Amino acid sequence: MLSVHVHVQVKRGFEKAFLQATLANARQSRAEPGIARFEVGQSREDPQHFLLVEVYRAPEAPQQHKETAHYALWRDTVAPMMAEPRQSSKFDMLFPGEEDW
Repeated sequence: MLSVHVHVQVKRGFEKAFLQATLANARQSRAEPGIARFEVGQSREDPQHFLLVEVYRAPEAPQQHKETAHYALWRDTVAPMMAEPRQSSKFDMLFPGEEDW
């Protein structure tokens, strides 16, 4: 299991539009067989800072996700809303095990 944590800093005034586009992408992403979990968070201290937590079942699943139409639509829609390029960190999930997802 692979967890990808994506940090996005949105331009002021674009929080609602970014969240709307991101939630649409997250809902469709959760239907992908390679995705175990897809979460969206917003910082309490900085409302322009969002966190996406994506948990993948297989090494090829992140690439498969990036090839979907809903990801491409999200990427192109939110690009002008970002204050800076998004940043991501990858983690191997150690607990819980795959059987618990």
